[in-house]
Amino acid sequence: MEDLDDLDRKILAALHVNGRASWTDLAQLLGISTTTVARRAQHLFAAGLARVAVLPHLEHEGPVHVFIVRLTCSPGSQLRVAGLLAKNPDIRFVTIVTGGYDIVFELVAPKHRDLYTMLVEFVHTIPGTLQSDADLVLHTYKVSYDWSVPVLGERAAPFGLDRPAYACERNHLDDVDREVLAAMREDGRASFQSVGRRLGISESTARRRLEGMLERGCASVATFIPAAALGYEAEILFWLSVEPRMQNSVAERLSGERGVRMIASMLGQASLMCEVIVPTTADIHRFTSQTLASVPGIRSWTAGVQVLTVKRGFLMVPWAEDRIAAALA
Repeated sequence: MEDLDDLDRKILAALHVNGRASWTDLAQLLGISTTTVARRAQHLFAAGLARVAVLPHLEHEGPVHVFIVRLTCSPGSQLRVAGLLAKNPDIRFVTIVTGGYDIVFELVAPKHRDLYTMLVEFVHTIPGTLQSDADLVLHTYKVSYDWSVPVLGERAAPFGLDRPAYACERNHLDDVDREVLAAMREDGRASFQSVGRRLGISESTARRRLEGMLERGCASVATFIPAAALGYEAEILFWLSVEPRMQNSVAERLSGERGVRMIASMLGQASLMCEVIVPTTADIHRFTSQTLASVPGIRSWTAGVQVLTVKRGFLMVPWAEDRIAAALA
């Protein structure tokens, strides 16, 4: 991670809140010139410290099952296994972790697909894989990206693109919608002019199609940034054992914590999975010894630190590309 100053972090945080914001809007938010914000941001993108993508709704092609899979690997194989997992288009998220497992990944399985092939045959044909545990995600209580707000202050709140959660079905999108999504998946900041030229449609059509999909909830803009770039020391995955009758109340209580980025109900050994990002190790201690300890219904928990995230939102994150390429060479 190259050295970043306070302005770099503010630009990254602003892009995290709204990845398609114009240079002018970013400059106004941060109180600097448009030229400065454009030059700094372009350097950060070139350095692999940010990636903006336009992502379709998870069920835009039909209903899916989502599984969280935890793997143990043979010593020294973690990077290669993670890289091979990341090549699978059905895998949305891959991270290398500490603790009792080596890798955690998220598999999005269309309901018509054979789960045995996806969860057993595929995983265990990867050299280096020793053991896997797969848990079905039953319900997601929270997915939040407000952990960049402390870098910017509360003025960033109205700057974002937060929208209510919507359902999206296959018939909500036509071929042109899908082409626009595909064109903006790798570069979520692509101009409507360039997208229109690439697809043979007008700039206004490209704009109208994307804005319509965002309004309907059939697409979203996501900015991927390494937590360390914003001054956070750790991203933690927690697995919580919770009394069944208390599961909803525990999830709702933890959803109120800004550091909790995601919390979901699991069908498996743990009742809830919780992803937490905090600035310091002392904050982790406070979360475990005070927050978790004070929530009625939590019986026990295990956790692992995410030491290298390889894939998010079905896309390889740029800061892991070189390491994965070397491991697969």
